[in-house]
Amino acid sequence: RFRWIEPGEFWMGSPEDEAKRDDHEGPRHRVRLTQGFWLADTACTQALWRAVMGSKNPRRFQDDERNPVEKVSWDDAEAFLQRITSRLPGMRAGLPSEAEWEYACRAGSDTPFNSGTTISAQQANYDGNFPYAGGEKGAYWKKTVPVKTFSPNAWGLYEMHGNVWEWCADGRRPYDGEPQENPRGPENPATPRVVRGGSWYNEARRLRSAYRNQGHRVHRLVDQ
Repeated sequence: RFRWIEPGEFWMGSPEDEAKRDDHEGPRHRVRLTQGFWLADTACTQALWRAVMGSKNPRRFQDDERNPVEKVSWDDAEAFLQRITSRLPGMRAGLPSEAEWEYACRAGSDTPFNSGTTISAQQANYDGNFPYAGGEKGAYWKKTVPVKTFSPNAWGLYEMHGNVWEWCADGRRPYDGEPQENPRGPENPATPRVVRGGSWYNEARRLRSAYRNQGHRVHRLVDQ
């Protein structure tokens, strides 16, 4: 299921006083997105990947096909999206830009997580041994869980924090603090692409809305 994300403005990046932030998350700046876009309300499940790609399911955790597909490179994701586009004439499926992803993840919030100033193991799948900024320790499942296990954000999007990293269309652009309209990072073939949201394998700080990671297009990370 896809959700329509209305155009709008938001603060991108983290403020200087946000706990456990990285320098490249700032300066925080205003971003305006002038066009709305569709975004799937969950990560791609193993069942959907298999239905589209046949037997090419690069999964590690095989206990439930409702789990998100993982060990998927950026190029794998593009091949999947191209195959969907070929089956639906007049429609083009694509990854969100980094700015679009953060806008959708925040869903109108300006706190470290779309759920507030902290996050618990009852709200996301991550390594609960490493909570955020003095929070309580929680469960560590050591694997992915089925999509829609946790409550969605205010815009109906599930697991934007934790479970699996999510690829973006573009690479990391440097922030300069200036207002931006529809910003995109570099997209030449050699550029690493942004991954967002954190995963089951990570400590809570990497799940923050502003946290920026990246990977080479061909990498299939085991903690993805």
